[in-house]
Amino acid sequence: MQDQGLKSDLVQMSFSFSKKKGTLRGMHFQKEPFREVKIVKCIQGKIFDVIIDLRVESKTYKKWIGVELSADKQKMIYVPEGFAHGFQTLEENTHVLYQMSNWFSPEHEKGIRWDDKDFNIKWPITDLIISKKDLSHKKEEC
Repeated sequence: MQDQGLKSDLVQMSFSFSKKKGTLRGMHFQKEPFREVKIVKCIQGKIFDVIIDLRVESKTYKKWIGVELSADKQKMIYVPEGFAHGFQTLEENTHVLYQMSNWFSPEHEKGIRWDDKDFNIKWPITDLIISKKDLSHKKEEC
């Protein structure tokens, strides 16, 4: 990773379990000084994983990409610092593993609504299951 200029110092690992297909988690990020790199892998089931570039100085500012991750294909996604991250489960009983370059800091944790028109993310399943926490995200300047 270092040979490619990617941050590889990982200090925390988290796990997510979603029972139902269509569960949407995100879009999450941490503000300075707790911005973080994430490496995300689906270890059971399948997800549509989305990242949004929130770096104002970037040519891809406010652009998003989505990739399918599954236990079968064993791919991971590298989420750079300054990106929001979220996913939607495409199968029931889905398990996702995250590795992060910074510690979780509740006071620096932020979120963007999954349906924010500034990003217009095309989620594959329209019948969504969303936590109260993720429903509470407001449109906010990143």
